[in-house]
Amino acid sequence: MKYYSRIFDETLDNYLSAFGAILITGPKWCGKTTTAIQKAKTVIKLQDPSRSEYYKKMIDLDSSRVLQGEYPILIDEWQEEPSLWDIIRNLVDEKDQVGRYILTGSVLLNTTNIKHSGIGRIAKLKMYPMSLFESKDSTGSISLKDLFDHKSDNNGLKSNLRITDLAFLICRGGWPTNINKSESRAQMLVSSYVDSICDNDMEMVDASLKNPALVRFILQSYSRNISTLASKTKIRKDIITNYEDVSLPTLYKYINVLEQLFIIEDIPAWNPNIRSKTAISKSRKLCLIDPSIAVAALNINSEYLLEDLNTFGFLFESLAIRDLKVYSSLCGGSVSYYNDRYGLECDVVLHLKDGRYGLIEVKLGSREIEKGVNNLLLLKSLIKEHKQKEPSFIMVLTGGEYAYTREDGVHIVPLGCLRP
Repeated sequence: MKYYSRIFDETLDNYLSAFGAILITGPKWCGKTTTAIQKAKTVIKLQDPSRSEYYKKMIDLDSSRVLQGEYPILIDEWQEEPSLWDIIRNLVDEKDQVGRYILTGSVLLNTTNIKHSGIGRIAKLKMYPMSLFESKDSTGSISLKDLFDHKSDNNGLKSNLRITDLAFLICRGGWPTNINKSESRAQMLVSSYVDSICDNDMEMVDASLKNPALVRFILQSYSRNISTLASKTKIRKDIITNYEDVSLPTLYKYINVLEQLFIIEDIPAWNPNIRSKTAISKSRKLCLIDPSIAVAALNINSEYLLEDLNTFGFLFESLAIRDLKVYSSLCGGSVSYYNDRYGLECDVVLHLKDGRYGLIEVKLGSREIEKGVNNLLLLKSLIKEHKQKEPSFIMVLTGGEYAYTREDGVHIVPLGCLRP
């Protein structure tokens, strides 16, 4: 299968030149192993049925025999043998050399039997599904970096993506295996992925979670409320309406494991000092790692989205957030949102490690652009009035075709034009 270059490639190169070992985490199927193989000289797959028993026995008897080969050595799905963490940390300490080991894992680090966090020895990086630029669906004519550096000239640029294309791309998702597949085949694969989460993966992480039907209803409720501030209490009520009674502690337990599997990744609130603390929302915005999971959980398709523009809009925001996370990853980016009780909101606040940030409203259609612009200008005015650090840029990210910069300084940018 053709390897599509990933934005993550540059990040991985940088970290391999500075650390003895790298841990790559992220959801299954997002391309962690394939990307790591491009850098590795030796590959150890702990889930290989023909070798897994041998690896387990040899790790107990003599781990050095397993970790032999030319560097970098890739240990795929390392969490199958958690003792490897301390073994690799010690080897990194002893050799004091960089770029020796790459670990991949589809479950958050289990620290129960680990003696040392690995700080300073094992760097942790997170990988996402592919962005539209990586899958060659975005023209990449507008650089996010240029927006932060005040170098962007957007006028006259155009996206190749129409509304029907965006509906398809939401359903297909950013899974490397799905690139160049038809919608029906792509959705079959994503549906199978969701089945695996419900039927197998949850119980593998926590043996007490033996209710696949409940997992499915949680994912469906999350999907119905994606990109909103729906509370966990509302999620519980939604589940009870469609399924059966479930306590909040049980719900939290299931959600926690879905977070460990990198399926759920809610967005935190941004709290600038421009309103009273009680006026600004502290809730987390509901989000999945890729909008295609919501489509599969709800058993809908692109035709449905084109008929239900409300759902389409929320899923488009989820698509935009995924891509913004990927594009900003080279600069240590992170995403939050703003919402207050006076009705002022900002869909995305994109932060960089150096303290710069951008304010972004996400609007599927052109009719909503003016509303987004008004929100952004009012929020920027409040920030300036309270003498807070001002945003590097303000932007409406749209599903439209044309890019331009307004006289008031607001950038109108189609998602199909964006790149890092």
